[in-house]
Amino acid sequence: MTNSQNIHTLEQQLFLDVIKERRSVRTYDPAVHISREEMTEILKLATLAPSSSNLQPWRFLVIDKPELKQKLLPIAYNQQQVVEASAVIAVLGDVESYKKAEKIYGQAVEAGFMPADTAKSFIDRTVGMYSSLPAEKARQIVYTDGGLISMQLMLVARSKGYDTVPMGGYDQAKFIEAFGISEQYVPVMLIAIGKATKPGHPTTRLPIEDVVFFNEMS
Repeated sequence: MTNSQNIHTLEQQLFLDVIKERRSVRTYDPAVHISREEMTEILKLATLAPSSSNLQPWRFLVIDKPELKQKLLPIAYNQQQVVEASAVIAVLGDVESYKKAEKIYGQAVEAGFMPADTAKSFIDRTVGMYSSLPAEKARQIVYTDGGLISMQLMLVARSKGYDTVPMGGYDQAKFIEAFGISEQYVPVMLIAIGKATKPGHPTTRLPIEDVVFFNEMS
């Protein structure tokens, strides 16, 4: 086996280790603080996730001030990871993300990924389509994209030695009111992130034959 093949095999194993080691952790060391620089790097890597028409509708509200985590605690039904974790990341979906189409496709032109006339065509078509979507369809799209980036964020965090837990158990209406979230943004989930003091519980998965079907459902 060549040195290049050895490196590739090692990289594969490291990636598989990240996937296998990720757990939903609910007990964190409150003394651990993730710096703004490292948090930004984690989120930057997470944003490499795919999205509908590359509109990247995810927005993040990083809650790391102790007083704001305390404010969030009752809204999240007093789940202690809210105050013990280094931060809680609210993953939001922007239903008006199409308004950034010109910037997104303009960057693609500057990077040499597409000609300017192609970008203009994409912008016109994208803005026209997404701006006219029914509200429920627009929300469905950002929920899907929000789920994709949330999983990527948790894997990136694990690769950097941090632990996470996705949280759907919170009062969405109270969260929106307490943190001044406008109607433009749809809360997708909360993600606590920090250093575990106890590992997440091991879990089992259904046999693969229970969840995979080829060509037709049986």
